[in-house]
Amino acid sequence: MFSGFNNSVKGASHEVKGIVCQDSSAHFAGEGYAVAVVADGHGSKKHFRSNIGSQLAVESTLATIKKFYENPQEFDCHFPKNHKMVIKNIQKQIISRWNVAVMEHFSNNPVTPQEKAEFTPEEFAKIPVESYYGTTLVAAVACKEFTFGFQIGDGSLVGVFEDGSTAMLIDYEESNPANITSSMCNANAASMFDSFYIEDKKILALYVSTDGLYTSFGSDDDFLDYHTIITSQLVETSDFESAVIKNLKKRSHYGTQDDISLSCIYDKELINARLAVLNQKIEENKKQKMARKAKA
Repeated sequence: MFSGFNNSVKGASHEVKGIVCQDSSAHFAGEGYAVAVVADGHGSKKHFRSNIGSQLAVESTLATIKKFYENPQEFDCHFPKNHKMVIKNIQKQIISRWNVAVMEHFSNNPVTPQEKAEFTPEEFAKIPVESYYGTTLVAAVACKEFTFGFQIGDGSLVGVFEDGSTAMLIDYEESNPANITSSMCNANAASMFDSFYIEDKKILALYVSTDGLYTSFGSDDDFLDYHTIITSQLVETSDFESAVIKNLKKRSHYGTQDDISLSCIYDKELINARLAVLNQKIEENKKQKMARKAKA
């Protein structure tokens, strides 16, 4: 029923500086459900293992959702009436699983002299171990009768619906309330998530991305139009992923030069059935873009 793809590309600035890609991404299509997830490791020096932290965040998310979905029929039956509570439980278990994974990695990989060299002894003593691995997280889950997702920190969640409409399912600004950096490594991380739940509209595709993609566009309209176009191309996937990687690298070089991750889950059969609607929407979006340029 569901398919997916994911890609993470190193930012142009990281290539120049010889910095590893701090993003991670994954997707999974199971029995009657699918998951898309991305994570963006923090760039500041106290998060010197954030590339590992982002990978552990992705792995923790997939493992947690798979655990909740061990009995798909039971989950589908009970989730809608208890979705707020269940989503909070999923978030808490992801944070817990991530912290366990972080401490296990730290235990097996003590801090090296090279990692400490950037700090004075006093500075280093004040950094919690979890902060070494600090990262954001964005995840979306598509099921037969409903869709949900959540995020902590910046990044984007976009849905493309069967009527051709496209929307950000969590406002970009909401992920960082009151100018506080939300992170998996925060002591109160489980309370810092934003989430969404939909059961009355069919989804063609769900996208999650790190902030390097959103900030490479000049407007929300252009950002959303991009996802509509990609969705229309999912019916022909032979060269699709290589084209996406090429585009993401281009967007990084000519945008914010940041790492970019994009993960998607989609219903190919439904997209095929609604392809004419999508193509019509793309043409409407082109006309609206021309009208916006004319007014500028």
